[in-house]
Amino acid sequence: MSLSLITVNVGAPSLDRAHRQLRWLAERPEDVLVLTETKATAGSQFLAGAFTASGYVVTFPEHAPGELGVMIVSKLATAPDPLGAALDYLPARAAGVVIDTTEGPLRVIGAYVPSRDATVEKTERKKTWIQRFGRALDATAAEAPLLLLGDLNVLEPSHTPAHRGQFAPFEYAFYSGLTDRHGLLDLFRHLHPSRVEHSWARRPDLGYRYDHAHGSAALAERLTGCEYVHETREFAADGSRLTDHSGLAVRLALTATGALLTSDPATAATPAEPEPTLF
Repeated sequence: MSLSLITVNVGAPSLDRAHRQLRWLAERPEDVLVLTETKATAGSQFLAGAFTASGYVVTFPEHAPGELGVMIVSKLATAPDPLGAALDYLPARAAGVVIDTTEGPLRVIGAYVPSRDATVEKTERKKTWIQRFGRALDATAAEAPLLLLGDLNVLEPSHTPAHRGQFAPFEYAFYSGLTDRHGLLDLFRHLHPSRVEHSWARRPDLGYRYDHAHGSAALAERLTGCEYVHETREFAADGSRLTDHSGLAVRLALTATGALLTSDPATAATPAEPEPTLF
């Protein structure tokens, strides 16, 4: 048996785009969906409502007006992870659940790290969130293995292309610190030491690997797959696409317990035809 998860940046979707995203997500085989760049608007609320109505467990922290964050959708029973309560700055930017497996509990954390521009305000905002998130990881450290998924808005120091000058030392230190400080390995790099892949691109020849999966060493030993799913940012004939980020799917040789009875959320979100009236 295997446990599978996927993270996708849904781009604060409009209601129309959320409908299209739901149809795609409903067909995915993964047990857990970690959706980043959610927002307290109609599109994200629609996704949360459709999955909840279909029997999934939805973890969707309260988002302050205009703030972005994370939603975790699970076909498996979950308990709240303590990291959610420990993060005291822009708390919607991370969410966590605990999933039971035959090997013991597994912590799953979804994160959407703030982006920044050249302004001092945005730079300090990102730096502060990274610092507080690191403290929350330290404060909630436990023996249970941890899987961190999401759009980290940071590149590995050896990224190809290098994008020199676009990222500050504190941003590269955050990426490196996930391993050096918190013991979480870059699972994609663990399986693919030299492969060049990108999950977002300003143009085809200028890509960035922003979306990541980091896990405890015990999970690296159980890792059977970690692959980008690029179809999410392919353009349809009408010029639309689901999002501007690739998904990242992770597969672990773990057997989860507590499977829920779920139905198709795409069907649940479609209004039923009215019953014919007999006269």
